[in-house]
Amino acid sequence: MKTNYVLIDYENVQPKNLALLAEEHFRVKVFVGANQAKIPIELAAAMQSLGARADYVRISGSGSNALDFHIAYYIGRLAAAEPKAFFHIISRDTGFDPLIAHLKEKGIFASRSATLDGIPILKGLAEATRDEQVDAVVEKLKGMPKNRPLRDSTLRKMIASWFGNKLDAPGLDRIVNELVKRGFIAMNGAKVSYSLPA
Repeated sequence: MKTNYVLIDYENVQPKNLALLAEEHFRVKVFVGANQAKIPIELAAAMQSLGARADYVRISGSGSNALDFHIAYYIGRLAAAEPKAFFHIISRDTGFDPLIAHLKEKGIFASRSATLDGIPILKGLAEATRDEQVDAVVEKLKGMPKNRPLRDSTLRKMIASWFGNKLDAPGLDRIVNELVKRGFIAMNGAKVSYSLPA
């Protein structure tokens, strides 16, 4: 699958659901302001779980649009190295839209979303068929062998976040039950064990 770079304007958007980006084809760059002294532990833990596929970029200096220029620079650099990659800017700043239009004119795949679940490859997963949803969950779990949830409640929260918290309780139950039925997970009380395909 094509590499998907997710460039997060952290001054503008503070995403809570980085678990959506657990698959191997995602690369994450979180752009933080020059004066940003702290980040939440939840963000640090989520970034750490992505390993070498995620990093922070602290911008140099401050000023109007300083962070935007840094994102534009990194897209240019990455696009030169990987012209077939897809670039997702996560920001509510519509000032990125002319840049995205220009990138598309040049044959570079790019989009801007205000939230992670607005990323085109992730959008619509909640509306997919049950089989497609189960397949997507299996792929995401396969992509995180060291960080799989060990408790039923944690697994359910993670799955819900992958679907942008758009699944109702019966929909979540159907996915978990199908994972059990297909033998991908086993439940022993509240504990979960995995037997995912290679």
